[in-house]
Amino acid sequence: MTASSRARPILVTGAAGFIGAEVALRLLQRGERVVGVDNLNSYYDPALKQARLARIAALPQAAQAWRFAPLSIEDGEGLLGLFAEERPRAVVHLAAQAGVRYSLENPAAYIQSNLVGFGHILEGCRHHGAEHLVYASSSSVYGGNRQMPFSEQQAVNHPVSLYAASKKANELMAHTYSHLYGLPATGLRFFTVYGPWGRPDMAPMLFARAILAGEPIRVFNHGRMQRDFTYIDDIVEGVIRCLDKPATADPRFDPLHPNPATAAVPHRLFNIGNAQPTELLRFIELLEQALGCSAIKDFQPMQPGDVVATAADTSALESWVGFRPDTPLQVGIERFATWYRAYYP
Repeated sequence: MTASSRARPILVTGAAGFIGAEVALRLLQRGERVVGVDNLNSYYDPALKQARLARIAALPQAAQAWRFAPLSIEDGEGLLGLFAEERPRAVVHLAAQAGVRYSLENPAAYIQSNLVGFGHILEGCRHHGAEHLVYASSSSVYGGNRQMPFSEQQAVNHPVSLYAASKKANELMAHTYSHLYGLPATGLRFFTVYGPWGRPDMAPMLFARAILAGEPIRVFNHGRMQRDFTYIDDIVEGVIRCLDKPATADPRFDPLHPNPATAAVPHRLFNIGNAQPTELLRFIELLEQALGCSAIKDFQPMQPGDVVATAADTSALESWVGFRPDTPLQVGIERFATWYRAYYP
């Protein structure tokens, strides 16, 4: 990497989001110049997004090394203009319309953000010299698969939500750009991320608010669910390590027996999960202990678009970058609960 390349910034999309803000903080703290993009939409409380941005702006490095652009990735003209101006050396693409259940209510939002918006990201990387694209996929791509733990080498041909289908489409789109234009691209399948500064539409925040208010929490599939809860710091560490090791073609790739995890072009896929699937009722029990309150459980049937269990095989990630998530769930929940009580006194 040349000196001029190092002087170019890293573009982080979804920079006001849960994962994006933490990635931006880490990159700034290690001396990178960072350009953040986010449209600050109202899918959930924009005040939380602004508070995350305020944490970034408060860093001493931010005055010289941080730029925030309030921009939608669906705005192709605006986004490509930013690419032309900044010429980022790498892109961490975390912006997306998130949420499995919301995709049943508003599918158009997923098509515009996760498909059209991702297309704009790929075009920006292609035309403006990005050396590596790291993008968020999801454990949701495994869909109806029941073979545990989930491995990148398994086919993902049976999504059960539009959100999952859009993430699989991202993987296919990125592979195509790697094939046609030589763009190194790494897709990261995140498994149920939780921790301080998390998303209000996800179970930890929903449960904490209801438990402390003495209100019922909705427990789907009557609690008979497992999730591979993965602490935010572990997710960020995995993102940064993958960012620092651009995808390469797999020299052992056999087109007669293709491995879905790798390719004959510079495109790779990795699970980032804790590899410790936990019963939902155990998660609730640990949250009750951390908050010092009991939950009122409203048991409900399985929701459309949901899956019964997730579990990550992270051997490929560990082999590639020498890291696997390992924060114990109890430790992560205690940190989350401490933050929640401080942020929502």
